[in-house]
Formats: sequence, structure tokens, C-alpha cells
Amino acid sequence: MQFTYSVESGNSVINIQDDIYKYLIKARRHKIGDKIYFRNLKDDFIHLYELVSIDRRSAIFNLISSEEKVLLNNTSLHLGWCVVDPKTVEKYIASLNEMGVEKITFIYSEFSQKNFTINIEKLEKILINSSSQCGRSNIIKIELCDSIEEFIEENDDVYFLDFSDTNIDDKKVNIKTLVIGCEGGFSDNERKIFDKKNIVGFNSSLILRSETAIVSASSKILL
Repeated sequence: MQFTYSVESGNSVINIQDDIYKYLIKARRHKIGDKIYFRNLKDDFIHLYELVSIDRRSAIFNLISSEEKVLLNNTSLHLGWCVVDPKTVEKYIASLNEMGVEKITFIYSEFSQKNFTINIEKLEKILINSSSQCGRSNIIKIELCDSIEEFIEENDDVYFLDFSDTNIDDKKVNIKTLVIGCEGGFSDNERKIFDKKNIVGFNSSLILRSETAIVSASSKILL
């Protein structure tokens, strides 16, 4: 872990309990006098604390210093991910966070199963753990959108990952917002509203799963 997450980070004193206590005291076996970095992931500061007290269910840390330290990807990327099985999202969103994706908007496209519900609270817990491990100073922002048409109206210069003669590598420096389809891709009605010059694809004739496509595209743009 590059740091430990706590909403109390920045306070002069932190009292940890429950899962954080189990991790730091039981699993990592930190002792009085140990110094540990904390973030709250709401601002850009990283805080150094000293462990000063341990009891059976909680531990107390005193603040030593605070430093503004931004650790983010230099390239910004907003993904519009047409809604897939939430279990798939939960499996791959940490990788997207580590690559530096700034924002994901989950879009209920025509081929998305409407009974799928995105549990934002659960995803944020996964993202917090991911940022703690990779050192990122924030987490992916998550939003929901009712349709691709609405997403296009709310965002400028939207690109679409689909079958195309234009390779994503040739456009990656221009792509700031990219839409990835769910299983089954995009409907004919949705394709009609795409900006044709903003459709990009891979150098492959194979059909990729949504999660394969989104990870591959993100890595090409960000890494």
C-alpha cells in the first residue's frame, strides 16, 4: 500500500477501527512509533501520521506533516461504458483506475440489459483500494446516463469504438471522450447519430468482449 485511506485524513488525530484497524494492526502488525501515510482522496494532500496508541479494537494516530502531492496520469480520458454485467465492471474497474482513467459514465444503451444496476458505493470501495495500492491521489469519477443520445448531448467531441478503417492508434492523441459498447455492440439507431469521423477501431477483425475492448483502448490512449 502506498497510503491508507481515511475520511479523517488531515485531522490532527485519527482514530481507526474495523477494517482499517484489522489491516494495519492485525495484518501488517504496525507498532507504536510506526509512521504511516494517509489520504482522504478528496483533496491533493498526503498526510504522515505516527501511531501513538493501540487497544483491542482501535488505534490512534497523531499528525506529523501534510504535503500537497498530486499523482495522476498526464492524459485525461472520459469513458462512456455501455452498461454490462456489474460483476464484469467490478472485475476490471481497478485496472482502469490504475491506468489513470479520469471518469466513467455508465450508459444504458439500447443493447444494455435494463435490469443491471450499477452499485456506485461498491465500485468506489474497489477504487479506493486500487488508488491506495497504485498511489493515485484520487479515484475515477462515476456517473450514470440514460442513453447514448443523451451522452452525446452532454459531452463534446465524443469518439466511438466500433468496427472502423480508422485505427485508434492514429487518433489517440485527440481522444478525450470514448464510448465503448456493451455485449452486442451498438444498435443501428445509435450508429446513425455517431459523428462518422470520430469512429475508431482496432487492427483486428475479431469481435472483442466489452471488457477487453475498454481495457485495450484505455491502455493505448493512456499508457
